[in-house]
Amino acid sequence: MDRIVHFLSLVPNPMILVDAQGVIVLGNERACHLFGYEEGGLSGKRVEDLLPERYRDSHARQMEEYFKAPRVREMGIGMELTALHGNGTEFPVEVSLNPYREGGVLYTLASLRAITERKATEIRIRHLNRILTMQSRMHALVMRVRDREELFRDACRIAVEAGAFSMAWIGVMNAEGSQLQIAASHGEGCQEYLNEIEDGAPLLDGPAGTAIRENRPVWIQNCQSQPQDTPWRRHSAKFGWSSLAALPLHRSGDPIGVLVLYAAEVGAFDHEEERQLAELTANLSFAIDHIEKEQKLNYLAYYDPLTGLANRALFLNRVAQHLREAVGGQKKLAVFVIDLERFKNINDSLGQLAGDKLLRQVAKWLIRETGDVNLLARLGADHFAIVIPEIRQEDDVAMLVEGWMKGLRDHPFGVKTASFRISAKVGISVYPEDGSNADTLFKHAEAALKQAKTSRNRYLFHTPKMTEMMAGKFVLENQLRQALDRHEFMLHYQPKMNLATGKLTGAEALIRWNDPRTGLVAPERFTPMLEETGLIYEVGRWALGKAIDDTLRWRRAGLPGVRLAVNVSPLQLRNRNFIGDIERALGSDNDAAASLELEITEGLIMEDVEYSIATLHAIREMGVSIAIDDFGTGFSSLSYLSKLPLDTLKIDRTFVADLTESPEGLAQVSTIINLAHSLNLKVVAEGVETAEQARLLKMLGCNEMQGFYLSKPLPGEIFESRYLAPYVAG
Repeated sequence: MDRIVHFLSLVPNPMILVDAQGVIVLGNERACHLFGYEEGGLSGKRVEDLLPERYRDSHARQMEEYFKAPRVREMGIGMELTALHGNGTEFPVEVSLNPYREGGVLYTLASLRAITERKATEIRIRHLNRILTMQSRMHALVMRVRDREELFRDACRIAVEAGAFSMAWIGVMNAEGSQLQIAASHGEGCQEYLNEIEDGAPLLDGPAGTAIRENRPVWIQNCQSQPQDTPWRRHSAKFGWSSLAALPLHRSGDPIGVLVLYAAEVGAFDHEEERQLAELTANLSFAIDHIEKEQKLNYLAYYDPLTGLANRALFLNRVAQHLREAVGGQKKLAVFVIDLERFKNINDSLGQLAGDKLLRQVAKWLIRETGDVNLLARLGADHFAIVIPEIRQEDDVAMLVEGWMKGLRDHPFGVKTASFRISAKVGISVYPEDGSNADTLFKHAEAALKQAKTSRNRYLFHTPKMTEMMAGKFVLENQLRQALDRHEFMLHYQPKMNLATGKLTGAEALIRWNDPRTGLVAPERFTPMLEETGLIYEVGRWALGKAIDDTLRWRRAGLPGVRLAVNVSPLQLRNRNFIGDIERALGSDNDAAASLELEITEGLIMEDVEYSIATLHAIREMGVSIAIDDFGTGFSSLSYLSKLPLDTLKIDRTFVADLTESPEGLAQVSTIINLAHSLNLKVVAEGVETAEQARLLKMLGCNEMQGFYLSKPLPGEIFESRYLAPYVAG
């Protein structure tokens, strides 16, 4: 019993140990706290005491039946119950059950979780996501709109449609500063509400007037809790609006109007949402200021009128701003100057209008690739510029450029009835190596571009040393192309084991390069180059086909069929032909899909969630399983994670390594397992190296493991003889 007492003291979730009579033998401190008892206060109580009286009889019958045939009931597919707090309040909990024997006596170990906490987290994430979506669309609006009325009208519409607010309106002070006049509004019932407010009192008497007079945001988390009985309070209740935000709009720092947002729920604004909304109104204020200062002339002073991108002057200002941050944070920064090749020929042959259309398309493509319009500029004619505010090392810069250039070549640009493929030359400068101010970095990038245009190089760094370093990469690229042609790539398989039964469940397929010059090459030495050069498409297709061929060959030989997991690279998932690649690899064999699992990293999925969801659904419909790899190393929104068509969650090896090092490490793994089970996902721990790690993972409810404790990755023939043949022999 000492062992289970120690275990209960370490796990982060509430747990109780119950005997066959329904009496609580042990309850850890977290369980006592959950139900509102002092430490040790649950021992000796009956489980029924923790339930409202109306549920006690039925629960007693269920428990009696359970002890006749005890079995594991995992979190997420277990039970949801209404629990009774010590103070008499009720709250929902989710329960998982695990049979446990001690000294020949059968108990059940129950793990508990208050569902209200999870739902609160999901609501918070959902709220923040809507604000971020609203901010993104508002930013695009600010960049696009050149008319104040349109700006106000669309801003209110975006607040309701993207921000999920019930109603939004914008008021502007009149020339005398004596009245607040409604400039735009959107939302069901908004006109009726605003008319009734104005009939009862001037708008300046409400929160909007306070925001303008005091030049600060006004946050009201519960309109009905306000002490004064005012028209805006009464009518908010009538329309079912509980929370309100009044955000001042400025011109040259002075408040000239207000954006007012209404939400149905109480407490709609947390600290992060307040920060994001304050930033949003700052952008709106900038747009107002911008529009009202001689719109056309002011715009032309900073932006390229054809593409809407920053011009050279604004770009240098932005580079200078990023440089100040780079200096303070001791970061590297890169500036790129891009020249579109043969653009003059297109312009001369098809005319200036066609050339302008092509330039606008290139600008949109660059915005999509960089993800931020503020990083870009058009310098005139066929020249563009990009600043990347933070880079880790020069290799990252080269990979970025290679990716852009390949993407540009592969993207068809349509002008009139023709389709064009465009290539480019790029000059690069890096802070601090190539200069300490914006002008110097820009000039050095231009000088590097000039050299690139007179050479065979597609891009050049200003510092020759960096270009020389890149030359070695081209040698490796050539060797990898030869390796593919000469069939030097191979798959090694690392087995996976069911922690409860000890049986083989499958294996992960890992690419290896058997270089005839040096022998096996570590994956970290060649995988980045496969990504950078685009060879990952061909090697990835080969790996899919090889894994499927191996498992089908094993089946035909009478060996047990196992599911093989194949890693998917970021470029593969983003490739529009990836689904077709999988279909071709599966062929017409019905067993092929059942034998394949794709492992996709968490960070990769979150790069483009909506596209990932659509792609993964299409793959899942083929019968292929999907696992999320390296979980915990990226940032997964729970609201998105629950939408992904996943089968398996893999715990990253860094968490497994910490499992036996501290209670915190144990708590992290337990939390991940509980989260996965709540989403009905199988859990696989990778990087398991010790028996103690395996034991703890089994006790925490982890389904499977892989790692050196079981086996290192093995060549196919060794994996076959060691792990598949014994099943047949047995």
